[in-house]
Amino acid sequence: MNTTSPRSPSSQAPFLSVSVTDPAKMGNGVQACISTKSSPKTNLPEYQGHEKIVIRRYSDFVWLHDRLFEKFKGIFIPPLPEKSTVEKFRFSAEFIEMRRQALDVFVNRIASHHELRQSDDLRIFLQADEQTMDRARFQETGIFKKKPADLIQIFKDVQSKVSDVVLGKEKPVEESTPEYEKMKSYIFELEDHLAEAQKHAYRLVKRHRELGESLSEFGKAVKLLGTCEDDALGKAFSELGAKSEIISIKLQKEAHHLLMHFEEPLKDYVRAVQSIKATIAERATAFKKQCELAETIKFKEIDLNKYRLTRSEKLAEAEREYEMLKAEGEEASRRFDTIVRLMNEEIIRFQEQKTSDMGLAFHEFAKGQAWLANGIADAWRSLLPKLEACSS
Repeated sequence: MNTTSPRSPSSQAPFLSVSVTDPAKMGNGVQACISTKSSPKTNLPEYQGHEKIVIRRYSDFVWLHDRLFEKFKGIFIPPLPEKSTVEKFRFSAEFIEMRRQALDVFVNRIASHHELRQSDDLRIFLQADEQTMDRARFQETGIFKKKPADLIQIFKDVQSKVSDVVLGKEKPVEESTPEYEKMKSYIFELEDHLAEAQKHAYRLVKRHRELGESLSEFGKAVKLLGTCEDDALGKAFSELGAKSEIISIKLQKEAHHLLMHFEEPLKDYVRAVQSIKATIAERATAFKKQCELAETIKFKEIDLNKYRLTRSEKLAEAEREYEMLKAEGEEASRRFDTIVRLMNEEIIRFQEQKTSDMGLAFHEFAKGQAWLANGIADAWRSLLPKLEACSS
């Protein structure tokens, strides 16, 4: 990564942007991987210094994602692109470019977030040499080995009733407020609609490619047909074949444009919603912990009152345990309240960003379709006079 400092950092608002470039294959066989270079530009004081280039692998991006997920509860951590396990696609030029683009979006979302960009882990990711980065990644212990994907069972608990037996009655340990239910409903519905739109975007890309391939083969066949004719018809067939091949190229270009600027952004937002669901699962866990501690404290209070009435020798020990539990309960309540506050802020930020990104994606879709339609119409229109002359 390239880190550069502006000439007059004090005259500008704080900013940090990163360009992920130059993907390259490293190693062979099962150990092969893709590395990238990144070029950060910033005026943040903690990044001041000479220009520096560092190389990062996909596993380094995973490390950054997981560290942020563990440390910033309540914040929607940007999603990573999937890791392809299909060998024939893993190192294709198209897949590599899709991966590079998705990683660029990932790291820039972090860099533009007012809290995430202050993370020490991001600074290590952007500035540390490869040896330091490897040490940081391999030193993970405890909670940092936990992956967001491991939370799938916890997330299922968000949608079902988690009960605890208190005084012989089942008491639900699941948060249920109108605002929270509205947020969950919005996220679940959004995921379904985004996934459906992405599925049809994939079909559009596939259709453009198949039509382009068919037109290319048709063009070759018609050009060969034209060689059998020596008159104007043969020339018209030859031009028809050439136009078919030109349109085929346009369809292939538009298929790639659709993939990179329409289908991939939709797929990225499907992943983003899944990331939000992981944060919802963390919120459910925090709420459950808060409730469990509150119930435990109530039982401790009952025991404490009994010891006071009987002047038991266990009173002093019980008071110490009670104070420790009370402190733990207060901390759990603060942690939950913080998650709620941050999620309320994050959902607003997410909706604003989604409006901007989806607006751009659908604009690119409409622009590409207009360009393709005009190109096809112009190509066929230019042939009409010659074909009409042959038929008259």
